[in-house]
Amino acid sequence: MSTRNRETTYAGVLGDLGQFIAALAANAAELPHLEGTRVKIEKILTDAQAVAKRQAALVASKQDASQEIRRLLTEGRRLTTAARKLLQEQFGIRSEKLAEFGVQPFRGRTRRELPTTPTTPTPPAVPAPGVTNPTPEK
Repeated sequence: MSTRNRETTYAGVLGDLGQFIAALAANAAELPHLEGTRVKIEKILTDAQAVAKRQAALVASKQDASQEIRRLLTEGRRLTTAARKLLQEQFGIRSEKLAEFGVQPFRGRTRRELPTTPTTPTPPAVPAPGVTNPTPEK
């Protein structure tokens, strides 16, 4: 097992392939039987680099598309809000027709119910006979 860490990122693997190809090319005289393998690895490296460039372009394109979607949805929400206000103006805020357009018709406020049991005021506490006022004198 080698002491070298294995690269896991695309850039790291591409770098490792490039270094390996360079080492094979430098030692081509001693390793003629690996020339076919070196050519295959070099082709794979070239193809992988092209795909990586294409992927980077697609990422940028995806970001542009995401921004465009966000802009369009914001514009759509803004116009929908304005159109709903116009519908309220057209039909009136109490019209049930508004529900077809996703607008809640105004149906008035619900009032809180008053307690059903009448409350009677409690009489003030009367001291028991023979008990003096416990407040200290000044």
